[in-house]
Amino acid sequence: MRAVIGRSLAITLWRILALVNLALAVLGMVLPVLPTVPFLIVAAWAGSRGWPRLEAWLLAHPRHGPAIRRWRDHGAVPRRAKWFASTMMVASSTALALMSVPGWVKLAAPTMMAAVAIWLWRRPEE
Repeated sequence: MRAVIGRSLAITLWRILALVNLALAVLGMVLPVLPTVPFLIVAAWAGSRGWPRLEAWLLAHPRHGPAIRRWRDHGAVPRRAKWFASTMMVASSTALALMSVPGWVKLAAPTMMAAVAIWLWRRPEE
């Protein structure tokens, strides 16, 4: 009985994670600063553990499915996405520099973004 309850709870938690990321991806479709595909990748990953039909639907999606499969198969990020992400990071760093926030934030955030950019540009483009 405990195993059944534990399995049901695990499936429910995986589904919640998938839905939260799917909702964030939908927000990313209308908000220019929020990415879409990374949240869809996480939603498909969580779906593979607790909601196979959602995972299959995401992988078969005509617009976003290829990006999810490219990431799964090769860890690849298209060059256009790399440029867009890098441009948004530069814009965010510039905006942050103009804000009245503590100096450590003005240093830490762009440093983190630079680390992400380096990691991103090292990904294959397949």
